[in-house]
Amino acid sequence: MNDLKQIIADNIIELRKSSKITQAELAQELNYTDKAVSKWERAESIPDIQTIKEIADLFGVTVDYLLKENASTEKEKYLLPKAEKYNQVTITLLVVSLVWLVATMFYVYALIYELGNFWPLFVWGVPLSCIVLGVFNFKWGKRKYAMYINTVLCWSTLAAIFLQAITKNVWIWPIFFIGIPVQFIILLWSKIRRK
Repeated sequence: MNDLKQIIADNIIELRKSSKITQAELAQELNYTDKAVSKWERAESIPDIQTIKEIADLFGVTVDYLLKENASTEKEKYLLPKAEKYNQVTITLLVVSLVWLVATMFYVYALIYELGNFWPLFVWGVPLSCIVLGVFNFKWGKRKYAMYINTVLCWSTLAAIFLQAITKNVWIWPIFFIGIPVQFIILLWSKIRRK
């Protein structure tokens, strides 16, 4: 039996080639360097367990597939059920919908009992939705989506603060300057590559 490094290497090569992607594209998807992927495929090193899970998820197979010798001969046995991914997306959208349901309920309550104008609740719904998406993306999603979610979170939070201040007749447009360095940090953070 081949050693584990060689088995993992062979299976990564098979999955990558059957998906018709290059080492560089796989590296970018996993947020690693193409040199790291090359080392994995030459059996000089193996990815850590979290990365093995990310590779398996990326190609729609179980982790067992990457660890089994000649797994490609019985690939159907190791395919992830599509229902699992469907359920993850559905649960994420369900929780985001609950954020908007709560905002709508508070708004209607405020209208019925004439408590004032609570339209900023809907503005705050955007950053709250981003927080929910960020949590579920961290748990189930792909790392590459984090930059987009954090960007929307940054600018929608600043917009919500700005619009909330307008309701109090305070004009604080310079608050958007905060978004520039925060956006720069988000971009830099998304470019960090793991070894």
